Amino acid sequence: MANKKLLFLEKPSCTTCRKAKTLLDELKLDFASRDLDKESLSVGELDKLIGTRDYKEFLSARNEVYRERNMAERPPSREEALKLMSKTPNLIRRPLLVYSSQIIIGFDEAAYRKLAKL
Repeated sequence: MANKKLLFLEKPSCTTCRKAKTLLDELKLDFASRDLDKESLSVGELDKLIGTRDYKEFLSARNEVYRERNMAERPPSREEALKLMSKTPNLIRRPLLVYSSQIIIGFDEAAYRKLAKL
């Protein structure tokens, strides 16, 4: 695991992201961090990141746009969701921890600890 680089996609003002980052540091995992507020993901980057996964898993139900558009009952198309997430990074569920082809969505302490053992 020492040779594998992790990418941590976050919003530094998010308490969950800070908690996750603290754990990554405690586990001594080598990671690069990207502030989604300062460097949002392009539609192409989001498309590649999400790949064949269900894009709806990447939408934050806590976000105002999500609630205003009633996305729980009327989810946007994949194309529209990617555009919205690129334009409104807060719509992306976070943090995202990317390791090779694996993505941990949200803060999952058990998954982080498992990754540290690789």
